[in-house]
Amino acid sequence: MTSIPHMTTAIRMLLDFKVAFTSHEYKYEERGGTTVSSRELGVPENVIVKTMIMETDTKAPIIVLMSGDKEVSTKNLARFMGVKSISPCQPEVANKHSGFVVGGTSPFGTKKKMPVFLHDKILDTDEVYINGGRRGYLVKMKSSDIVKVLDPKIGDFSA
Repeated sequence: MTSIPHMTTAIRMLLDFKVAFTSHEYKYEERGGTTVSSRELGVPENVIVKTMIMETDTKAPIIVLMSGDKEVSTKNLARFMGVKSISPCQPEVANKHSGFVVGGTSPFGTKKKMPVFLHDKILDTDEVYINGGRRGYLVKMKSSDIVKVLDPKIGDFSA
């Protein structure tokens, strides 16, 4: 493990679970998404995992982890979950549920415990980059460790 430049709640959780990871900082750009982090780190976009806070039709928050090169089909995800509909949370609502600022949302160490839904293609890659709890900060870790730590429901709900 390399030095840890930011001790976030996400990093604390990974350390508690004894997950091996490396830290990777990059120049964050507002609304740049995985295109920017992929370019800045010099890695393919599909190895970067997007973390999104969404909500069901009853306003129940969920965490969705999607391959960086894919989009979520809210219709497919709602069908997968057996709910009427799914929609992205407004940024201030997402921040409240996760405890992170949008753009720096990690699925680890969230303020509120939420069900996690993982796009199955993420597991096709041995190592992935995922947010470490701060804008411009990703951690590289084994995709299998995401499953170990978060116990997500796994499926294909891409568009």
